[in-house]
Amino acid sequence: MGKSKKKTVRPLGAFVLVERNEAETTTQGGIIIPDGSQEKPLEATVVAVGSGRADQKGNITPLTVKKGDKVLFSKFGGAEVNIENQDLMVLEERDILAVIS
Repeated sequence: MGKSKKKTVRPLGAFVLVERNEAETTTQGGIIIPDGSQEKPLEATVVAVGSGRADQKGNITPLTVKKGDKVLFSKFGGAEVNIENQDLMVLEERDILAVIS
């Protein structure tokens, strides 16, 4: 048998594939936060973007985020996926609230 090829995931249209950034495990005061009481972070890094949003005439408007951007996203947006043991999220661009620079 040959080597298995690494999967490539390309979001469609106005969708964006992101990887959540790690949650802080300690507070500024040095208190360790147990895993069970940590909220999932709302900050992520863009892994891939779709081709853009299509209007009623079929014209494509490119997305405003690009691969590598650090973003804040809506708490209730997106779908979690696991691709080759990597936890990712697929979001619509409208679920992205801001780009962090």
